[in-house]
Amino acid sequence: MRRIRLVRNIRLGVKNLLLHKMRSMLTVLGLVFGVGSVIAMLAVGEGASQKALDDIRKLGSNNIIISSIKPTNEDGSSSAGGSYVLSYGLTYADEIRIRETMPAVKRTVPVKIIRKKAAYGRMAEQTEMRIVGVSADWFDLVKREKLAGRTLLEHDMEERADVCVLTEHGARTVLSGRRTLGQPVSFGGTSTSTDGMIYEVVGIVRSEHGGEHVPDMRADAYIPISTFIDRYEDIEYRRTAGTRSFTRVELHKILVEVREQSQVKSTADAIRAMLKRCHEQNDYTVHVPLALLEQAESTKRTFNIVLGSIAGISLLVGGIGIMNIMLASVTERTREIGIRRAIGARRSQIVGQFLIETTVLSTVGGLMGIAVGLFFPWLVEYLAGMPTIVPMYSIVLSLGISMGVGILFGIYPAIRAAMLDPIEALRHE
Repeated sequence: MRRIRLVRNIRLGVKNLLLHKMRSMLTVLGLVFGVGSVIAMLAVGEGASQKALDDIRKLGSNNIIISSIKPTNEDGSSSAGGSYVLSYGLTYADEIRIRETMPAVKRTVPVKIIRKKAAYGRMAEQTEMRIVGVSADWFDLVKREKLAGRTLLEHDMEERADVCVLTEHGARTVLSGRRTLGQPVSFGGTSTSTDGMIYEVVGIVRSEHGGEHVPDMRADAYIPISTFIDRYEDIEYRRTAGTRSFTRVELHKILVEVREQSQVKSTADAIRAMLKRCHEQNDYTVHVPLALLEQAESTKRTFNIVLGSIAGISLLVGGIGIMNIMLASVTERTREIGIRRAIGARRSQIVGQFLIETTVLSTVGGLMGIAVGLFFPWLVEYLAGMPTIVPMYSIVLSLGISMGVGILFGIYPAIRAAMLDPIEALRHE
């Protein structure tokens, strides 16, 4: 019996709302945009945050990245053949001390970097790339998808082999669609000379966009660090805009893998203290991906709260709109309420009828808002290429809040309707 009565009241509520279609539609617009903005804003924020978190996770939560940086002063300058050489950054001794004196360190990867012109074979069109000298452990610490061939091996280190592993973008730039594996790539030659170093391509790995803390770039060529030390000097000469500069850097980066994640921060602090004792100038930085990850996750939570709060204001505005329209409806239907009370309707039934109408309004508005909220993230991803993720909790939460807002803001008009005096209501024109 109660179910039949409920269904009848819902039908009556829908019928009353359809008597004023335009007014009902305008009433729910606030909830439509409120629910839609909640879902859309959280989807964009979740997508951007997730991408940042994924980029940080790729660096390895057990890793520490130490980089050489050029000091602001030139206290490290020394004379070499009448010219001044700026010497700074990490040294081979730093890498040995970290590897051998810190028990929490599992392994280290020394990294040397130089920029050279690269070309397919000799006398071909050239493009600038980074030559990165690493050990075989690099590809265990820096997770990159292997697309073809193999990565560097310990055998390559021992033999000082003339082999290289290219990033995907670097392979496409240098080889220009040719068969990749086994091809010779020349580094350091010019368009009029053949003095470049030739390396055989043995593998291709996925490219990653370089960033402030990312140890690799899109166009890199990895060679054994033993080969790098034999072929290239620590002193690099550059000539730009009529000026000459010489810089000497032994190691550009040191990647450190810590045995246990719980030891990462303490090990990073110990490394900073050690480098501070051994370096007279501030020519290095220590990045801890784990700390960056925790900071990004905290920022993500704050970002979601802010976005949700802003979007929640739209729901509040929508609720006020429902209250306003229901109060107007009470005034319009005063005589109807008086008739229903006169033939025996209880106040609870009057309250229930008006709450059903506000719930129908808020539910319809919530469902339409979900459709809008799912459409806008797709549009953003399609037009701007930004990744978006629609969390299920945002749909459930926004619909629940929408229905709750409808009930909450419908209570006062419903009670006001129920409290009308039947005789005064029947006299209402």
